[in-house]
Order: sequence, then C-alpha cells, then structure tokens
Amino acid sequence: MNPPDAAASAGSGGAAASSAGTVRGRHETQDERSDRNWGELLQELRVTQTGAQILTGFLLTVPFQSRFTELDDVQVTAYLVLVCLSVLATGFLIAPVSLHRAVFGRRVKAELVSQADHLARAGIATLGLALIGTLFLLFDVVGTRAAAIAAGLVGAGALVVLWLVVPLALRRRARSSRRSDGQAAAPAPERR
Repeated sequence: MNPPDAAASAGSGGAAASSAGTVRGRHETQDERSDRNWGELLQELRVTQTGAQILTGFLLTVPFQSRFTELDDVQVTAYLVLVCLSVLATGFLIAPVSLHRAVFGRRVKAELVSQADHLARAGIATLGLALIGTLFLLFDVVGTRAAAIAAGLVGAGALVVLWLVVPLALRRRARSSRRSDGQAAAPAPERR
C-alpha cells in the first residue's frame, strides 16, 4: 500500500523533487507536501480510529453479559486476544496524534509524517486481525467452530482483497498507464 501521496502523484507524473525545491506535478515545496500528506493522513486516521474505538468499546462490554460465563476455553482465549488486538490497533491509530504533540513546532514534519504512516499501517493491519478474530468469535458463539473457522477465513480473504490486492492492482495499472502514455516510469515516491 502506498502513502496517499503516491496515488496523487501517479496522476500528475510523479512526485520527484526538482532542483528548484518544488515537487513536480503539484508545484509544492517539501514543507507544503508534508503539510498536505499530514492532512490526508489525519483524514484516514479519523475513519480508522472511529472503527477501532467502537470495536474496542464493544469488546470491553462483553464480559458483563450474562452469557460470557458460558464461553469455552477457546472462546475466552479468542476474546482476550481480540481485546489485546483491538486496544493495540487503537493505540497505533491514535499514536500519530501523540507523536505530533511531542514534536510540534520542531520543524520535523516530514519525519513526523513518515513515522505516522508506519504507525497507521501497523494500526490498520492490527485492526484487520481484530476484525477477523471478532468474526471468528461471533460465529463460534452463535454457530459452530467449523462455521467460525470458515467465516474467519472468508473475512481474512475479503480484507486481503480489499486492503491489499485492489490497491496494488490500482498502483500497477497507474504505472502501466503512465508507460503506455509514453511517460517514463516515475521514480518510486518518497515515503510521505
């Protein structure tokens, strides 16, 4: 998965820095690019943070339900792993804000965006595992263990397609389109 800037630069002929200090295609300085990428990352985090926080809140209420005592050892273990994954995902997805507070005003926006990108990717991956595990646990409690395993595998497959295969195919298609238009392949965009 490329940073948001890569998709934007794909349509504009690449984002390599010119000798004048601006980014080709967008006519922006590195500082402007960092500001734009930070804003785009914050928009992405708003979506994922909300989902992770809702899932975490839901999971934290489960032990207070009367049926919780009926869970078998596998289900209790799965539940505890899910709580840890969900809390970890929430932590990863909120960490860029804490990081921003720690370095605010220190003129390290490019580094901030790069580190926040890594944290966001880790948060999305961890959230994906929590979602798959939640699907497993739900099907295991309501249905059968076989149904739970099948649901977990289908959920994992769907997330791999939606979160990995489709973005990679789009990136490949954009690269191929640039080549067929007679443009040289743009250099790999800088990480945020």
